[in-house]
Amino acid sequence: MNISKKDIDALNAELSITISPEDYEVKVESAIKKIQKKATLPGFREGKVPVGLIKKQYGKGILVEEINKILSTALQSYITDNNLEILGNPIPKEDHVIDFEKQTEWTFKYEIGLSPTFDVKLDSSQSFTYNTVKIDEELVEKYLKDVKRNYGKPSNPEIAAENDVLYIDIVELDADNNVVAGGVFKSTSIGIDKLKNEAVKSKLIGTKIESKFIFNANELYDSAIDKSISLGIDKELAEEFNANLQITVRNIARMEDAELNQELFDKLYGPGKVNSIEEFRDKIKAELTLMFEQDTDRKFAENVEKTLIERVNISLPDDFLKRWLLAVNEKPLTKEQLDKEYPAYVNSMKWKLIENKIIKNNNISVGIDEVKIEAGNFARSQYARYGQSPDEAELEKLTDSILSKKDTTQKIFENLYSKKVLDVLKTNCKLETKEVSYNEFFGISN
Repeated sequence: MNISKKDIDALNAELSITISPEDYEVKVESAIKKIQKKATLPGFREGKVPVGLIKKQYGKGILVEEINKILSTALQSYITDNNLEILGNPIPKEDHVIDFEKQTEWTFKYEIGLSPTFDVKLDSSQSFTYNTVKIDEELVEKYLKDVKRNYGKPSNPEIAAENDVLYIDIVELDADNNVVAGGVFKSTSIGIDKLKNEAVKSKLIGTKIESKFIFNANELYDSAIDKSISLGIDKELAEEFNANLQITVRNIARMEDAELNQELFDKLYGPGKVNSIEEFRDKIKAELTLMFEQDTDRKFAENVEKTLIERVNISLPDDFLKRWLLAVNEKPLTKEQLDKEYPAYVNSMKWKLIENKIIKNNNISVGIDEVKIEAGNFARSQYARYGQSPDEAELEKLTDSILSKKDTTQKIFENLYSKKVLDVLKTNCKLETKEVSYNEFFGISN
C-alpha cells in the first residue's frame, strides 16, 4: 500500500491511497471462507458450497467491503501518525473511475480540509467586559413583591380589582340578545389583567358577584384559539364565531399578598434565621447575587466567544467544508439552506478551534473524578427541585445512571473544559467589571 499527500494550499490537501493485491487478497479469502462455512445453496449441504460459487455470488461485495475497511483504517492511521489536524472528514474524489471487475490495483483519492495555523494571546493586554447585575432597591422591591404574592392567601372579595380572576358563566345570544337554545354555554374563568381589550377590562374592574355583561366574542378574545379553548368549540367554528355573549360573574378570586412578618421569615428560612425586614432585605440581596452568578458567567462566555472570533484571524477551507456538510447531512440540504446556515456553522467551528487552542496551550485537563462530582451535583439539584435530599445510596444510583449515558457524560466533559477555559481567561486577561441594571443586562427595553 502506498499513501501520499499533495498540498493544494495551506488549508486544502489531497490524499492518494494505492491498494495492491497483497493488501487485500488474504482478507478477502478469509472473508469468503467464513461465508462458505455458513452458506447454503440448493444441492449443497451447509458449509459444502464450492468456493467458486461463493466467489461468483458474493465475491465483488466481499471485495468492496474489505477494501472499504482497509481504506478507513489507512486513512485514520495516516492522519494520526502524521499529526494532521483536519476539519470534518476526508471526502472521496469522484473525478476518476474505480473498476472492481477489471482492475486488481486501485488508487483512491480524498480531499481533506486542514486546520488553520493561528495563535491565541491571553495576557493583560487582552481585555473583556464582565457585566454584573446591579442589585438595586428596585430589583429588591420586585423580588419582595413576588415573594409576597407567591406566599399569599386566597380570598374572595365582593368587588373585583385588576389582578383578580373572575369565575363566570357564558351563554350565546342571538341578534336580539336572547339566549340561543343549544348554543354555547360554558363555565370558565378569566384573569382581568390578561385581557387586552381595555374597554372590556375597565367594565369588569369594580364588578360584583352576579353582575351580568354582554360582550361580542371578538371583544373578549384576541384569537380563534382563545375562543376555541375558553368556549370549548372547534377551532374551525371559532374562526367564524362572532356572536354576542352574556357573562354572569359567579365568583371573584384574589391572592392577598403575604405580610412581611416573623411567620413568613420562619417559613422561608427556618425559625429565628431572619428576624427583621432589614435582615430579610439583606438575605434577598445575597440570594439575587447568587442567582445571577450563572447568568453573569454565561453572558461573559458569550462576549468572550464573540470577541475572540473577531480578534483572532482564522481562515477556513470554506469550499471543502461546504461540500463536506452537503455530503454528511442526514437530511437533504439545499445550497440555499447551506448558504444561510454556513456563517453560524463557521463561527461555531472557529470558537471550537480557539477553545481547543487555549486548552492545549494551558495544559487543561478534566479527570473522570471531576465528571463524577459534577454528575453528583446535578443529581442533588434534581432532588432539590422537589425539596428532597437523597441519601448516599440514592445519590450514587442516580449519578451512575447519568454517567451511563455516553452523550450526557461527553456533555459534562465539554462543560467542565469550557469552565476551565473561562477561568484561564479570568486569571490571565484584564476584566473590565461593570455593574448594569437588570434590564440592560438582559437586553430588556424600557
